[in-house]
Amino acid sequence: MFKGGFMKLICTCEVNRSAGFTLIELMIVVAVVGLLAALALPAYQDYVVRTRVVEGLALGEDARNVVATAAVTQADLAASATTFNAQAGGNGAVSKYVSRVQINSVTGQVTIVFNSTAIGAIPPNSSLVYAPYIQVGGAPVQLAPALSGSQTGNLDWGCASTTNAVASARLLPALSLGTLPTRYAPSECR
Repeated sequence: MFKGGFMKLICTCEVNRSAGFTLIELMIVVAVVGLLAALALPAYQDYVVRTRVVEGLALGEDARNVVATAAVTQADLAASATTFNAQAGGNGAVSKYVSRVQINSVTGQVTIVFNSTAIGAIPPNSSLVYAPYIQVGGAPVQLAPALSGSQTGNLDWGCASTTNAVASARLLPALSLGTLPTRYAPSECR
């Protein structure tokens, strides 16, 4: 009897616990999730804009190839630029995220203008600018003066958004700055 009574005593002393979370625990989880979302959302939005800008770089690459292959003389550059720029209703090249890609017929400079409505979070008519240079004896010379002289060498490109620090450090400053905010530009155009 002693054994059974002892067991009975133990069983009656157990406390029933309910399963689940308390309100405080749930509030802490919601606060942590909210904090993580607040930190991650702006970074994700910047990432989305940068990936859309990459499409413009692909279209700009076509224009840069036109300059690289056709710019033997100033007349060739002008004819090639005019032909390229006449495409897509005078916009050169267009896509969902790019309003136009144009080649300057004198300097060979390629300007990519983005569609801010489709990309989002950038100012209207934001642009990147690529400027061509010929490497002559290790020193870059702008394409237009190189074509008018007898200078030959490898073609290199300087790129600019609202800044052109990377290109300037490589001695390839853009002939003019673009208007795309630096935070959305590829690293070579910052």
